[in-house]
Amino acid sequence: MNLIEQFRARIKKIKAFVYLLQLAGWDSNTEAPRKSHRRRGEIISEISKELFFLQTDPEMIKIVNELYGKIDELDDLLQREVKKAKKQLDKIINIPQNEYVEYQRLINDSQIIWEDAKANNDYDSFKENLAKIIEYNKKFALYYDPLANPYDTLLDDYEEGMSMKEYDKFFNALRTDLVPFVKEVLAKDKPSYEKFINDNFDPKKQEEFCNYLVDVFHFDRNAGLMKKSVHPFTWNTSPEDVRFTTKYLENYVFSSIFAAIHELGHALYEQQVSTAYDDTLLNGGTSMGIHESQSRFYENTIGRSKEFWEVHLPKFKELFPEQSKDMTVMDMYRAVNKVEASLIRIEADELTYPLHIMLRYDIEQKLINNEISVDDLPSLWNDTIEEYLGIRPNNNSEGVLQDVHWSGGMIGYFPTYALGTAYSAQIFMAMKKELNVFELVKNNEIEKINLWLKEKLHNYGSSKTPKELLLMITKEEFNPKYYIEYLKEKYTDLYLK
Repeated sequence: MNLIEQFRARIKKIKAFVYLLQLAGWDSNTEAPRKSHRRRGEIISEISKELFFLQTDPEMIKIVNELYGKIDELDDLLQREVKKAKKQLDKIINIPQNEYVEYQRLINDSQIIWEDAKANNDYDSFKENLAKIIEYNKKFALYYDPLANPYDTLLDDYEEGMSMKEYDKFFNALRTDLVPFVKEVLAKDKPSYEKFINDNFDPKKQEEFCNYLVDVFHFDRNAGLMKKSVHPFTWNTSPEDVRFTTKYLENYVFSSIFAAIHELGHALYEQQVSTAYDDTLLNGGTSMGIHESQSRFYENTIGRSKEFWEVHLPKFKELFPEQSKDMTVMDMYRAVNKVEASLIRIEADELTYPLHIMLRYDIEQKLINNEISVDDLPSLWNDTIEEYLGIRPNNNSEGVLQDVHWSGGMIGYFPTYALGTAYSAQIFMAMKKELNVFELVKNNEIEKINLWLKEKLHNYGSSKTPKELLLMITKEEFNPKYYIEYLKEKYTDLYLK
């Protein structure tokens, strides 16, 4: 085999082992019995050892480095893939095998420990694992680049090309231009739909409505499925196997609906990536920021639009006739766009949502830069959310324990939620120049929106960087003004006129 064929064979084998680990993760988060985590952890350790060897053995290092040395001789796609392979290799090559394997075991164990801690409002039972996760992330980042700030390295893992400098600029724009507007809207008297929103909704009927939405958004059921989990997420190995979850709260029906639409955004992206990338490093969405641009677009721009509920309120009323008998389309539109200070990120309204991300970004920076310890987290979390939104958690389950990300080692992920939402506004501006978006939503023709996104974005997988994609789609570099203008226009119309 020539060098490229050797590279292809190695990548294919590595991806097979990654698939096994991903499958174990899906099972762990959805339907695995509680007692299975011990044995699963042992098996994951063995698979992780083999994966580590495949990624770091001398032959793999030789292949990647030789190809990287000939980078200018390769075609554009192979250049992109080899650069990604070189970056991945450089990130893992200096990590001792025992630390890599131990970290995989730690993440497996931390999942169930976090679930129990959240359920029992017991932060102390989780903080030791959290401290270890944070230390591992710092160490691994410094192994890769001892001269860089480790948080910059972690941020780049989730959004290629982003650093604290760029995120600080983005969040400062939100603090300056958006936060005063948020406070103005929060201070306004607004219609109350609390009785409806917090009524009792049968989880089985909620599941039926979410299944209805799966078809509304033209998700391919032959290439994916929906289940429930403690924390909604999307999982995929190829466009032909994309799975996602939601969760059902009896006294908050919008939790399941908008979690499902959010995850459908991720899932549709993955289903529309070219299958030509399956056995390469170019499969899947290019970054978490671009991924979040898709989930937040479907969730907020489409799912919270008046036109969407003009079409789908009748189905909702069919399933929940008592709760919604007096609801008009305008009532539903206002209810799904209710703005209030709230504690739970995934249930936060569209307008206050970025403040939840700013909180997590501020805390992660301090954790990784050794300015605070895990012992400081609960009080710092509570003080910061009170500063931003004027409310304070009653317990750690609705505060520092509410998100799954840290238990999974995903340090540096949170900022992509706000960045991705801002991306979505910029992409939406470009889309509106070619499509009558809300007319399509009103006519229940969301598949035409899907096809536009497939052509402009989804089909490329990871073959382009986030910045390249955004420039290609919108003809300009990232600009948060579109996000700020979108929010101000929408919520001025709803609450300040």
